Amino acid sequence: MGYRVVVAGATGNVGREMLNILAEREFPADEIAVVASARSTGDQVEYGETGRKLTVKNIEHFDPAGWDIALFAIGSEATKIYAPKFAAAGCTVIDNSSLYRMDPDVPLIVPEVNPEAVDGYTRKNIIANPNCSTAQMVVALKPLHDAATIKRVVVATYQSVSGAGKQGMDELFEQSRNIFVGDQAEPKKFTKQIAFNVIPHIDSFLEDGSTKEEWKMVAETKKILDPKIKVTATCVRVPVFVGHSEAINIEFERELSAEQAQKILREAPGVMLVDKREDGGYVTPVECVGDYATFISRVRDDSTVDNGLSLWCVSDNLRKGAALNAVQIAELLGRRHLKKAA
Repeated sequence: MGYRVVVAGATGNVGREMLNILAEREFPADEIAVVASARSTGDQVEYGETGRKLTVKNIEHFDPAGWDIALFAIGSEATKIYAPKFAAAGCTVIDNSSLYRMDPDVPLIVPEVNPEAVDGYTRKNIIANPNCSTAQMVVALKPLHDAATIKRVVVATYQSVSGAGKQGMDELFEQSRNIFVGDQAEPKKFTKQIAFNVIPHIDSFLEDGSTKEEWKMVAETKKILDPKIKVTATCVRVPVFVGHSEAINIEFERELSAEQAQKILREAPGVMLVDKREDGGYVTPVECVGDYATFISRVRDDSTVDNGLSLWCVSDNLRKGAALNAVQIAELLGRRHLKKAA
């Protein structure tokens, strides 16, 4: 017997990807419901490549009683309204928004990194999915931390416009087209022109000069991996449709050579090491789209600090950064707790 699964926000980029991944991974779902806001009620979405069409229901009128798991991709404001209702009805919520990530009663999970933390889901019947840029980074850091204990991380991100949703993708497309034909490329979603440009600003600014996106990477890494790790981040939006990249510098307590790190990463869960020191011997965002893995390249010693390494990390942000991680959490929850499916 399988699960009854709800995908909330099924008409958005992440919601659609959740449906694709549920189908691809043959998640044991006996029944799937797709819900969204009133304006999407009656729309149809595809369940992966099965050809099966699902009709979107209004989340306001949906009764979650009797459903096992709900994958939420509806943003913090709607999550604040509906997640407690679903959870109270006995439907475990796996939430992709930032709302519950730092709640001490809600586990923040990357299955390759801290699977045991999922056991705390019973406190609120809610599990949080981390920020997209955090998720791929901690997958890369975890095996190295186990080997040599990380003291400090300095990361610069190169984040695709899909991280800002469909509006972000549309803006990059429209601005690029306008520039080619000599029209104006006025910013709407972003604070400055994104086509043929980079913007060192994601989310709102905080009093210390960092942005909320940068704060998320710091706080979430500490919660997921180790509160003693020092993290500083600079998060940048780049004119790429899908796929986040990160340049990560790591300082360890103990010596760890680039060769040792490569060997560890080659065997690490969720990681694909592609690291040839030659032209094209690395992975870029274009090549990671549609893949489950977090790709690591350019692993090298950093001679400017004791026990330092630098590396390049790329992943499909709609997958590992959002939808895939949520489905993996559902699989983990099933194995450890629900155990309903054969």
